Amino acid sequence: MPISSPLRVLVVDDTAVYRKIVADVIAGISGAEVVGSAHNGRAALMKIASLRPDLVTLDIEMPDMNGIDVLQELKQKHTDVGVIMLSSLTHEGGEMTMRALELGAFDFVPKPQGRSMAENTAAVKNALAPMLAAFRRQRQIARRLARGKNSAPFVRAQKRPAAAGRLAAVRPTMKRSSSAIVAIGISTGGPNALARMMPQLPAKMGVPLLIVQHMPPVFTASLAKSLNAKCAIRVKEAENGEPLLPDTAYIAPGGRQMKVAASADGIRRMIRVTDDPPENSCRPSADYLFRSVAHHYVGRATGVIMTGMGADGLLGLKLMKRNGAVVIAQDAASCVVYGMPKGPVECGIVDVVAPLGRIAAEIVKTVKPSFPKSGDRMQSVG
Repeated sequence: MPISSPLRVLVVDDTAVYRKIVADVIAGISGAEVVGSAHNGRAALMKIASLRPDLVTLDIEMPDMNGIDVLQELKQKHTDVGVIMLSSLTHEGGEMTMRALELGAFDFVPKPQGRSMAENTAAVKNALAPMLAAFRRQRQIARRLARGKNSAPFVRAQKRPAAAGRLAAVRPTMKRSSSAIVAIGISTGGPNALARMMPQLPAKMGVPLLIVQHMPPVFTASLAKSLNAKCAIRVKEAENGEPLLPDTAYIAPGGRQMKVAASADGIRRMIRVTDDPPENSCRPSADYLFRSVAHHYVGRATGVIMTGMGADGLLGLKLMKRNGAVVIAQDAASCVVYGMPKGPVECGIVDVVAPLGRIAAEIVKTVKPSFPKSGDRMQSVG
């Protein structure tokens, strides 16, 4: 796909109204065009073969041949076409969406449930427009990497002139001990990345993990269930008021915020799930979580920033870094979208930049006393 050519999109849905909504949205997005539509999975496969689109928007629940069946066919044929799922806000839809992401879908858009065509169209546009832009950028990056250009896993942060106080604002102010908590922020490409990374974590981590994955309600429960079946540690959707336990990963509920708070005794730590406003247009937000970790685990926390669109997590990681945390970032080459890790790497607050396959090992190092103190030279892990 040359940079100047539009993104060619095939729209697949068994409901005519959703085909129209998605097609109208794509038609209004600069740099994208609808090349066709299909009403079921079998018709979609035929049109993919003949039209050769760059991207397919794919309804997950269709009669005869559903979206999962289509994805499996595409995977077997090693087709280069990208896929964005349209998923229903149901328990079954959530579980099918997790399976679709594991099979390689780029991301998903929840089917809107507004009262009017205009309301539903606006909801799809708000979700789909940035997703198409991210897909286009990442496809171009992947093709440059495949040609051998910019093949380094990361660009080392450079010391550069900055506004007064910027570097001082993120310089750690105390020595650290081994981490007592791990906080992870992740978005586009996250479910698949977590499904690859988290099973590598040992059963006896000795610390809790808190995860913000940008997702709407329903889907985070399905994600937690899927990961729990794969991991040695326990994985669950977080509940308000529950204590933080070691060897347990807590996923922020979709559509709500999650933070660390002090228990009544002032010693133990617990989870607070709130309806506080979105941050960076995100609820749950990584910044919201990271700030609370920075305040409650001074000098003994690990912050991890992974694949995803946007800049959520940057400000929270700066505060964690200032309070003595170790910061780990996923490298550009292994990200589905190199957005969330990019800012922390470029502003120099990251200790380790690692490919997806090495992130678990780097996390484990930080919960052991042998890990270098925060502020040591940033490392590249290949």
